[in-house]
Amino acid sequence: MNKKSLRTLEYNRIIEILAGHAHTELGKKKALSLLPGTGLFDIQLWQQNTEDALKRILREGSVSFSARQEMREIAARLKKGSSLTAHELLVTALLLENVLRVKSYGTTDEENEDSLSGYFASLVPLSPLCKEIRRCILSDDEIADDASSELRSIRKKQKTVNDRIHSQLVKMVNDTYRSYLQDAVITQRDGRYCIPVRAEYRSSVPGMIHDQSSSASTFFIEPAAIVSLNNDLRQLEIEEEREIEAILAGLSDTCREHADELLADLEIISELDFIFAKGSYALSINASRPVYNEKGVIRLRKARHPLLKMDTAVPINVELGDAYNLLVITGPNTGGKTVSLKTVGILSLMGQAGLHIPAGDTSELTVFDEIFADIGDEQSIEQSLSTFSSHMKNIVEILKKADRRSLCLFDELGAGTDPVEGAALAISILDRLHSENIRTMATTHYSELKIYALNTPGVENAGCEFDVESLKPTYRLLTGIPGKSNAFAISSKLGLPDEIIDRAKEQISANDSSFEDVIARLEKDRVTMEENRREIERYRHDIEVLKKTYEERREKLGETKERILNEAKEEARQILKDAKDIADSVIRDINRNGGGNIRELEEGRTLLREAMNSNTPTPVKKPRSAKANKASDFTIGEDVRIISMDLTGHVHTKPDSKGNLSVQCGIMNINTNISDLELIKPEDRPEKKKSSRKSSVSSAGISKAKSISSELNLIGMKVDEAIPKLDKYLDDAYLAHLSNVRIVHGKGTGALRSAVAQHLKRVSYVAGFRAGEFGEGDAGVTIVEFK
Repeated sequence: MNKKSLRTLEYNRIIEILAGHAHTELGKKKALSLLPGTGLFDIQLWQQNTEDALKRILREGSVSFSARQEMREIAARLKKGSSLTAHELLVTALLLENVLRVKSYGTTDEENEDSLSGYFASLVPLSPLCKEIRRCILSDDEIADDASSELRSIRKKQKTVNDRIHSQLVKMVNDTYRSYLQDAVITQRDGRYCIPVRAEYRSSVPGMIHDQSSSASTFFIEPAAIVSLNNDLRQLEIEEEREIEAILAGLSDTCREHADELLADLEIISELDFIFAKGSYALSINASRPVYNEKGVIRLRKARHPLLKMDTAVPINVELGDAYNLLVITGPNTGGKTVSLKTVGILSLMGQAGLHIPAGDTSELTVFDEIFADIGDEQSIEQSLSTFSSHMKNIVEILKKADRRSLCLFDELGAGTDPVEGAALAISILDRLHSENIRTMATTHYSELKIYALNTPGVENAGCEFDVESLKPTYRLLTGIPGKSNAFAISSKLGLPDEIIDRAKEQISANDSSFEDVIARLEKDRVTMEENRREIERYRHDIEVLKKTYEERREKLGETKERILNEAKEEARQILKDAKDIADSVIRDINRNGGGNIRELEEGRTLLREAMNSNTPTPVKKPRSAKANKASDFTIGEDVRIISMDLTGHVHTKPDSKGNLSVQCGIMNINTNISDLELIKPEDRPEKKKSSRKSSVSSAGISKAKSISSELNLIGMKVDEAIPKLDKYLDDAYLAHLSNVRIVHGKGTGALRSAVAQHLKRVSYVAGFRAGEFGEGDAGVTIVEFK
């Protein structure tokens, strides 16, 4: 790929941003040296690596890479047989620690294996070596006492000698030589302990003079009494240095055995850092993997230039190489023509470098051996080249090198010279490229090129949209319609007198004027069609929403119907079972008593009749005409009867402006109107029987208390499923005289928790509720207190 095009299309800025996403110096170097490939197999592999890195980032989060470039020199020294310093061994340990962390991050189950799994599997953490280095070396300048038993022994002796020296020196400073000293301190010179003696008393303190102050008023004397001890200390220091060298040499020998693994780990870490930098960059620009074809076709959907801000860049749709191989883009200045050229060029380069592109998921690219770009003003004073000459020099080079596997991009082709000659040259150049089936895009202001595109098969016009009313470009690229320069309209809006504009219009030929009028009419028709299309899309979306809502409601009704039928069948089965049990009991008593007396038989028959009557469905009452109700009469929790259905329940929601509200009847939530409701007065409510063989409230309460759990689990349910179940559970729990219950709804998105809270506010017998505390389930649980 020629360097001039890379520079012109600002590819270097892309890879600089990419390098900023790498963690290691080696990873940054790989990013900065990245060049577009020309082999489809390699490009597909690079794209797969980037895609897998992006998926891992989205699934498991980012991972930090650490590998210093000096590790290569360290490995080379090891292979030569050299011993490593403490710093170099710590660098090695840092690499191995990062290898272990990255390998742990990359380990996945079989179903999540991808193109990067091999990289992670090839990493060798060498954990025993890493632990040994960390055990022996505390920092660049400190070796641990436990690095060896010999070192521990030497340092123990050093401490003993040091203590003896300090003990004697402290006695001299504070007692023996106190009056001879400049300061009552202990100091060191050349690694030996000394005391500062005033010059006039230096002969009074026997010992070795090691130094004197700049004013010669103080001599630093090593007292004779500690010379031997200082010698012992110096000898121990020499032994310590030798032992440390031996420790480092031993660690270096161990590293030398694994020099190849260390180099391999270094290369893999730097390569993974580079690949994950590509994934991170793709995430930052909301990029996706392009689909590659071998037909020479470019299809970009909602493509954005990667150097423009995502929130301000206007996406464009571009096709090239299928129905046409030459696209002529026209339109006003600053309308987005050049950006469109650069977008196609830079996205092609990025894709061939293995980078994802900021475009729609279905976008397609093809592999080009060369991408040529003649964009911008490159006039040169030194080479005596004008704008036209510099462009023409580039074009000549492009025509020499371009072939069927090339992409050519021209900005303002033929500009900088006489318009007639420039347009003729531009048409001739484009015709040459078109005849050789070379994919080409060119921007221009020349009407001749618009006509050439209209009349030539395999060549298409495109225009950059411009809003004349606001005098601002929309930056949308419209394929199939040539753009207008809008010079007259813009000038008029900016205040140029009408007579000047009219005179200007007279200067252009009738053909040119007619052509511009046709373009204007096409643009007007296009805008109308675009508005109609958007309205149709809106209608289609609304229809889809309504259809989906209808399907969901129909499905819910089916489920509710099936559930009610199943509950009714179960209730009927239980009724029959209870009646059968009572009948069997009566029959057994009769048989056991041999007929018994009349009174006992009559009691058994009465018991059976009561049981059957209690299970007989209550006949439906005829609806009564409702009085004129007011919305204010119905408050949440108020007992009401639905007249048309003869069902009783309590008000679940307040009436709206039309009187519509919902009534909770057991597990069913029924939408109705206040005109179909009547309030149930306290005296009209049926009195509960105080005693009955099997249906008394007290026995029911005891039965409920035994069977009702103090906890309800709603996890995994939708709001529409959970609320009816919650409502029934609260009724049962309240009847069972439970003081409080625990509602388990989980944390999740919070939708179910909010729905539970809203429902609890509407239940009249709920005294209050709160979120669970630590140990109760936290925010995933709601504790409900009954009145």
